[in-house]
Amino acid sequence: MECFIELWSARDAWKQLSHKERALYLEQLEPHIQVLLEKGVEIIGWGVNDVATTHRANFNFYAVWKFPTLDMKKEFEAVVMEANWYNYFHQENVSGELTTPGEIIEKLIVM
Repeated sequence: MECFIELWSARDAWKQLSHKERALYLEQLEPHIQVLLEKGVEIIGWGVNDVATTHRANFNFYAVWKFPTLDMKKEFEAVVMEANWYNYFHQENVSGELTTPGEIIEKLIVM
């Protein structure tokens, strides 16, 4: 199982689009997301990054996804690239195989 976390903020190119243009762009992504959901991808949640968060990352929005396989995660990344998402949003991603706290604690100890 793969986890994928997106952190993003709008670029000027997005801000310069009309509301109608923004809506049309986002609507074209919906079918791609639906296909992924039908394949077992889970949206854990999307949200606004709370300004009161301690050690807050400098992004306005986030999304957390869970992918059954690495190949599905790569498929998602390809869809994002093909949609030119990064032209409109400054984004950084975090991803990797989901493990247990114990496994990560062990990695922290032996690093």
